[in-house]
Amino acid sequence: MSHTVGQLSGFAGVTVRTLHHYDRTGLLSPSERSPAGYRLYTDADLARLQQILFYRELGFSLDEIAAILDDPGASALDQLRARHKQLSAQIARLRRLVEVAERAMEVERTGVRLTPGERFEVFGEIGFDLSYATEADLKWRHSEGHQRSMASAAAHSKEDWQRLMAEAADWREELRAAFDAGEPADGVRAMELAERHRQHIARWFTPCPYEMHLRIAEDFATDARAFALLVPPSQQRPGLAGYLHRAVRANAERAVAR
Repeated sequence: MSHTVGQLSGFAGVTVRTLHHYDRTGLLSPSERSPAGYRLYTDADLARLQQILFYRELGFSLDEIAAILDDPGASALDQLRARHKQLSAQIARLRRLVEVAERAMEVERTGVRLTPGERFEVFGEIGFDLSYATEADLKWRHSEGHQRSMASAAAHSKEDWQRLMAEAADWREELRAAFDAGEPADGVRAMELAERHRQHIARWFTPCPYEMHLRIAEDFATDARAFALLVPPSQQRPGLAGYLHRAVRANAERAVAR
């Protein structure tokens, strides 16, 4: 039985233009022609089209499909196994992206409750990096300390944030001064600054044991986005994040030794 291009288009749910393209490329040429020269497709052609659409749905290119259908030596099973592996990886990535999007929405809902104008007024150069905040939330979401910190941040008023940020600004100035003066990271002054930072976290966000403080400082040393939440880029110095990390470690070791 023969079918016109219009009929085949209706059967398969593809456009006539697509069928013409398949004909031009040799992927699917009609087996017959009408006396007037119009394309006529047989049931075998329809079966081939169904195979083409199946492979297209799986993401194969037209060249790959042609190789599978026209090369007797081509292994459709090997091709399908490879595509299965790729699709599984894509599914895992998409699931991860969905999770990240959901957590990002949660961070925005439960984070700092200030208008954009108030955020600029309170935080100044300290920017809110949603990508880092979301990754941190994914990383620490099962941590009681992180949950308490998020709850505290959500509960702070504008006046709370102003006091918090003024305290942080004074601390940053002293940290830079100690670093610029060449104070050793394991010296008394640097360790006192580390201890003040730990107590700042405990006062405004969540109890901060020394182990937790060290993990936080490791983030500062390894992720510029994290350190920018503490010291804006215009106030940073090369090596300052590592200096703070070493001071926090020295302070923790001093506390254990007592």
